Amino acid sequence: MKTPFSLLLSGLTALGLLAPTAQADVLAIDDVVQAELLPGWRQADGTHMAGVRISLAPGWKTYWRAPGDAGIPPQLSLGGSENIAATATHWPKPSVSEQNGMRVIGYTDQVVFPLKITPKKKDAPIQLSGNLHIGVCEDVCIPVNLTLSATLPPSGSKSAEISAGLSDRAQTAAEAGVRSVVCEIAPIKDGMRVTARINMPSAGGAEVTVFEVPDKSVWVSEAQSQRSGKMLVASADLVPETGSALVLNRKDIRISVFGHSQMVDIRGCTAK
Repeated sequence: MKTPFSLLLSGLTALGLLAPTAQADVLAIDDVVQAELLPGWRQADGTHMAGVRISLAPGWKTYWRAPGDAGIPPQLSLGGSENIAATATHWPKPSVSEQNGMRVIGYTDQVVFPLKITPKKKDAPIQLSGNLHIGVCEDVCIPVNLTLSATLPPSGSKSAEISAGLSDRAQTAAEAGVRSVVCEIAPIKDGMRVTARINMPSAGGAEVTVFEVPDKSVWVSEAQSQRSGKMLVASADLVPETGSALVLNRKDIRISVFGHSQMVDIRGCTAK
């Protein structure tokens, strides 16, 4: 039955993503992942906070926006919606782990992705229509398509789950006490290497650093990080698609630092 707030799931088997095991022949998508659209509420500034709750079977995971070499990054498309001027996805803090020698960044059990929607008309309903593509993995990986369909009224009450998702976030550079971020860029055979020197307090334990750039077609290697006192030095290789030119502005580089005690979100760096 289609409800006013509906999320339809379909599992898609793609060559090279689903391992040829006996499990794959009998796997039902509803046994692996459940999803629910949380309608949320209209805020005082006219924006609307909604959310998507993803619940996973034990042992299964889904991925963060920069999932590592083995993951499938979530992709949200709301092209069929009405009364939407802009959207922003908020990312709760993920966990970092190793699987088959590769770094994996994502979520287990359950996660709520808050969606901040800016309507064109603040006092009118929002017709939400689109798709959220995610990957879910255990021993096998399955790309999953979530079809979103909802009418979000200009009212509603606050959701504790959405609010918790908003609170479970990375610290900003200012909040984490980052004093400076200097990026050195050097050419390599097929792209460039970025080395960031980040003057900041430790995030706790062995820190993991992740680089992101606006062009998602650019392959970004797993970063190597090393700390010396207050200075964290991290480097990663950036390789564009074959035949593509790579133009990079330092202010567009996004650096995430994961530690045992906190996660830090750094937007941009300087030449010196």
